[in-house]
Amino acid sequence: MTYTLIAVSSITYAMKAKRLLNNMGYYCEVEKTPKNMSTGCGYSIRVKDDPEMISGILTKNGITNKDRMTIQR
Repeated sequence: MTYTLIAVSSITYAMKAKRLLNNMGYYCEVEKTPKNMSTGCGYSIRVKDDPEMISGILTKNGITNKDRMTIQR
């Protein structure tokens, strides 16, 4: 399974992103940003869809995303 973590600046933005994406039909979850990401703090959304597209949707809706990390398990 492959997914991407997209870091945002706060839990508030993570919850807004989750609500926005879920309302658009995209599955995502909120989780604490891992310490090994360059942002080092905050929250992330975990998505399975194309991260470029998701980042574009977030940016278009005023949710700044700081960093991304793709994880394969």
